[in-house]
Amino acid sequence: MLNALRPLIARLLTPVGKALARTPVTPNAITITGTAGVVAGALWLFPTGHLFAGTMVCTAFVLADMLDGVLARVKGTSGAWGAFLDSTLDRVADAAVFAGLTIWLARTGQRPLALVALFCLVAGGLVSYAKARAEGLGLRCDVGLAERTERLLIALVAAGLSGLGVPFVLAIGLWALAVLSTITFGQRVLAVRAAAAPRRAGAGGAGAGGTGAGRGGPE
Repeated sequence: MLNALRPLIARLLTPVGKALARTPVTPNAITITGTAGVVAGALWLFPTGHLFAGTMVCTAFVLADMLDGVLARVKGTSGAWGAFLDSTLDRVADAAVFAGLTIWLARTGQRPLALVALFCLVAGGLVSYAKARAEGLGLRCDVGLAERTERLLIALVAAGLSGLGVPFVLAIGLWALAVLSTITFGQRVLAVRAAAAPRRAGAGGAGAGGTGAGRGGPE
């Protein structure tokens, strides 16, 4: 949903990217630094109960991490390795945020909510994997109520407000995120099923009477 804002954000960050392009800083260095900052903030500050400070640190590094793509375009160094590294480390950062919240909730005796946070961690990974697997098969999967941007926004806003003493906001945010992530995963599964239907029909017509190969290679 918020992906529609990416062109605007890219335009806003382009001047910064052009300034960085005149330095030895590389897009991959920004990616790694941003992820390291999010992981450090989430796994150090969240488990110790510093939810607002952790949110500020994570948000700052998430915003900084958005510069990697802009810098890569300005420098003309966009490539498969950079895209792979960025996507993979995004998953690491996401996991750190929800792991940090899960640890804090478990340590403070809020075990049911800790399980919800853990569910959000797993569901977020499934949502991302569904899209990656679909694209690996050559199918589009750009659907869903809660993509990565929305999931991080909900989690960090809820954690930050909870750190400021707003009651029940973290529980509301995590439960909402759990529901939205489940819906998004279902949307992506259905979208891929619909996109794959013409291929199945074509394969059925061409391969009638064939031996019936397996659905995919070993994983």
